[in-house]
Amino acid sequence: MRRLLMLAATMAALAFPVAARADDLLKVAVNQRGAWDTGLVELGKRGGIFKKHGLDVEILYTQAGPESITALVAGSVDVATGAGVTSAIGTISKGAPVRIIGAEILGAPDQYWYVPADSPVRKIEDFNDKTLSFSLPGSSSNAAAAALVAQYKLNTKLVSTGSIVETLTQTLTKQIDIGFSAVPFFLDKVEAGDIRIVATGDDVAILKTRTGRVNLANLNALQNRRDVLVRFHHAYRETVDWMYSDPKALTEFADFSGLPASVVNRVRALIPKEAMDPERFVGVEQIVAEALAGKFIASPLTREQVMAMIDIPLK
Repeated sequence: MRRLLMLAATMAALAFPVAARADDLLKVAVNQRGAWDTGLVELGKRGGIFKKHGLDVEILYTQAGPESITALVAGSVDVATGAGVTSAIGTISKGAPVRIIGAEILGAPDQYWYVPADSPVRKIEDFNDKTLSFSLPGSSSNAAAAALVAQYKLNTKLVSTGSIVETLTQTLTKQIDIGFSAVPFFLDKVEAGDIRIVATGDDVAILKTRTGRVNLANLNALQNRRDVLVRFHHAYRETVDWMYSDPKALTEFADFSGLPASVVNRVRALIPKEAMDPERFVGVEQIVAEALAGKFIASPLTREQVMAMIDIPLK
C-alpha cells in the first residue's frame, strides 16, 4: 500500500510540475534606437544572454540620454543606458536618487557630423556662422559639439534637434546646416553620396581621453534589487564579448537596425570593443571641467566626490 501511495504521489508530481521560477523583470531606458553601442541591451536580449542570467528585460526607447535620465529619476525604469556623463554627474550632484553602474563608451568613436552633398561646408573651419546640431541639452552629442566648437574656436550656433532620425530630416531640408549622427546611422547614405561627413569625434582631442557615456540605475533598485543588477552587469559584459565574437550578433544587428551588410560589417572596426568596457571609467578631471563649463554642476567636484557617484554592481 505504501508503495502504491508513493507511486501515486510521484505520478501526481509529474502531472503537475512545480512552475519554474520566473525571470526578474528589469525596465531599461535606451536612447537612439538602432545604434550599435546603445543597441547592446536589445542585442543581448535577442541573443538570449539576459534570459540566461534570469532577466526579463523590458526596453523603453528614448530620443537621448536626458530623456532616459528623466524616466530613471521618476522611477519609470530601473536602469538607463548610454547617458551623457556630464549630465549624469550633474543630475546626481543635485541629489537625484540614481548612481552610475558602469561606463557605456570611452571617447566618441561613434560621433560624426555631416552635411548634404551640395553643402558648401567642406572642413571644420567652414562651420563658422553655421548651425551645428545636437540631440538634447545634457546629451553626449551636446558635450561633443561644445568641445568641437571650443577646440577650433568656432563662431557656430549649437541647436537641439532631437533624435538622430529627426536631425537628418532637418539637415536635408536645410533647417540646420550641420547634422550630428552616430555610427552606424546613415553610413549607407554616405556611401550613396547623399551626405558627406565633415568631422568626427576623433577630430576633438578632449573626447578621446574620457568616458563619454555611462549607464545608471535607480538608487532604490540598487539598494533593494542588487542581485538583479549584479546579474544585469554580468549579462551586459557577456553581451559585449558576444557582439565582438559571434557572427550571429551582426545578423541580429542587421535585422534590428535595418542597415545593409556593407554598413553592418564595419561597426566592429569603427567602434572598438575596448571602448565599450563597462568597468573602465576614466578622465574624471576632464569630465568635471566639462560639467562645470556646461553648467551641469554649480561648483567643482573632487575626484572622490565623483567616484562616490559610481557603484558598479559586481557582487
